[in-house]
Amino acid sequence: MEELLDVLIVGGGPIGLACGIEAKKANLSYTIIEKGCLVNSLFNYPLHMTFFSTADRLEIGGYPFPSIHPKPNRMEALEYYRRVADVSDLNLRLFEEVQSIKPGTDEVYLVSTSKGKYKAKHIIIATGFYDIPNLLNIPGEDLPKVKHYYYDPHFYYKQKIVVVGANNSAADVALETWRRGAEVTMVVREPELQSIKYWVKPDLQNRIDEGSIKAYFSSVLTEVRESEVDILTPQGKVTLANDYVMAMTGYQPNFDFLKSIGIELSLDEKRHPTHNPETMETNMPSMYLAGVVCGGMDTRVWFIENSRIHAVKIVEHILQAAEQEKAF
Repeated sequence: MEELLDVLIVGGGPIGLACGIEAKKANLSYTIIEKGCLVNSLFNYPLHMTFFSTADRLEIGGYPFPSIHPKPNRMEALEYYRRVADVSDLNLRLFEEVQSIKPGTDEVYLVSTSKGKYKAKHIIIATGFYDIPNLLNIPGEDLPKVKHYYYDPHFYYKQKIVVVGANNSAADVALETWRRGAEVTMVVREPELQSIKYWVKPDLQNRIDEGSIKAYFSSVLTEVRESEVDILTPQGKVTLANDYVMAMTGYQPNFDFLKSIGIELSLDEKRHPTHNPETMETNMPSMYLAGVVCGGMDTRVWFIENSRIHAVKIVEHILQAAEQEKAF
């Protein structure tokens, strides 16, 4: 017979860890299950990525985050969250994927994973959104040269790169690969650069203005082939020689998983998961959302710095519900 947990947390990112810390402080039995490594999404960020937030805004559990930079980088964040997990002695199950969550009897959830089975009174979903890219849905997108994730600019030295998008990721890819010797062309749906970190945008705009980086605005990529691509611009179709396409088009939560465990989604294009913003409880009793997954397709609404409070809200609600149950 499996142990009955007070809380099972799905996702071992910063917010999942924060939920584990709060559960432990409240003397609740808990387990954090993560399908990859610790803070898996952060591990898969670009090698030289710098956070928009300052170090103090990335702190969880009251543990200070010292950084030698005004805004910490990926390596510092990985070090910090490893140390937090160690110092907190969190109950972690890494490289274990949750496959199903179903209501059982006596208000208990039955959880099946790739490595075992669990029972829990409460479930917290803190799965983020970095695992499923938004596709271009164009011919040739399935070619190996099309990348939805970016790691190290050195790989693209002397290569002809097309970067699709105009967000922070696209800006970083364009600038970093260009500085390492790539020939870079940007394809931007909007008429100008938007939603880019304020210290990066002038750099990118200057590179475009001087012609170091070519940019097609109000344009879309329409087809990818082995050695070239087609771009639809306001002036008509443009065909370019090309080695790699970096499709920095954003990511989305695993909506199929959310629906499979009973969480309702809004019917509009935002697909917001149903939850009470005061308690973070979903339409499924005793099942909660935490972190960026709360925003559905609005992936720019929630970040580490403004969703850390979700962990506190959830555990407070669990404790309050337990007190009320005792009163009756």
